[in-house]
Amino acid sequence: MRLRLTIVFSIMALLLAMAPTALAGQAPAGTRGYIVTVQNDADLDGTLAGLSRRLAFAPTHVYRHALRGFAATLSVNQLAALRSDPRVRTIVVDGVVQASAQTLPTGINRIEADISSTQGGNSSGAVSGPAVAVIDTGIDIDHPDLNVAGGRNCSTGRSFDDGNGHGTHVAGTIGAKDNTTGAVGVAPGVPLYAVRVLNKSGSGSFSSIICGVDWVTANAASKNIKVANMSLGGSGSQGSCTDGGLRQAICESTAAGVTYVVAAGNANADFATQVPATYPEVLTVTAMADFNGQPGGGAAATCRTDVDDTAADFSNYATTTEDIDHSIAGPGVCIYSTWKGNGYNTVSGTSMASPHVAGAAALCLSSGTCSGTPAQVIDKLQADAVARPASYGFGGDPHNPSGGRHYGYLVYAGAY
Repeated sequence: MRLRLTIVFSIMALLLAMAPTALAGQAPAGTRGYIVTVQNDADLDGTLAGLSRRLAFAPTHVYRHALRGFAATLSVNQLAALRSDPRVRTIVVDGVVQASAQTLPTGINRIEADISSTQGGNSSGAVSGPAVAVIDTGIDIDHPDLNVAGGRNCSTGRSFDDGNGHGTHVAGTIGAKDNTTGAVGVAPGVPLYAVRVLNKSGSGSFSSIICGVDWVTANAASKNIKVANMSLGGSGSQGSCTDGGLRQAICESTAAGVTYVVAAGNANADFATQVPATYPEVLTVTAMADFNGQPGGGAAATCRTDVDDTAADFSNYATTTEDIDHSIAGPGVCIYSTWKGNGYNTVSGTSMASPHVAGAAALCLSSGTCSGTPAQVIDKLQADAVARPASYGFGGDPHNPSGGRHYGYLVYAGAY
């Protein structure tokens, strides 16, 4: 598995506000680094030659274009002499510069989205294929790490902007940009539609969710929405595709070509009584714990207690062949992603596992590896999870309902 780290440099604070810092390994005790500029009418070379000779210092840099001056390591006495020289214009403390990096979240690494293709978060570009609808609390529409193409508000307020953070976190796992800062998603830069069906507290109603599904269905063709993520759920029965409720809405939407990826729930229980998780038309995602982005187990827990490379202790699960046949697993513990207010956060839940799979579906469709109906897309994602390399780890049998708790194989974005 290839790890990637893209480095950018950023100044930690304004130079005048920074604490003085010695040049390690070079500066004698009692000296500090400074940046000195000279007056506009002063001869830079002559001034520097005279000052360095008289005060016995050697410049570390000479600036002739962006600034007119030099950098040097100076003692207290040398600094005082420069401050009293009329040819000197300004003196500021040199500052510490540190490297910051775009974070490769453990979940993205674990499903090998970072090595999957020239689109998959490996510094080679962005996904420009089908869009993904995030049916949730909305998305932070101003977040610089997300490609929010539009949306619909079916909840309180007037905007599909995210007042909770949950939907923005989901969106980042699906498609945070590969832009050297923040996080990166499974399908970097994929167009995202914010379908706000939950309020700032993260709650809503079946009617508001149906409103969101209705909007996705109406816009699937014109906006090229091929995937919808629903990291939400409530108690209910399976119903039917003619029941006049949420299942019928999802049946009609899948008929319009939208693949629905949904969270299994976090009650450590059978998801047969959770909707939309139990609907056979959707791909239901259970959560596994991974703390280092690597197969094999044994990594120490980080943000919460759990066991590396095992089913997450909170995750709902399937016990019947029918439910197992439309389930798959995704990383759902200590997932780093985007958050409201242009921020980032680490959160756990099947809500975090589901967007790993939604992103993989978008990546698969964009690359042309997946095609056909939503049922065929789901079959392809499951088949590729089962057929992943033997070293990939975390494999269960999604077709065997005996023997206790069962989980689908871990989604494998490395296939796309």
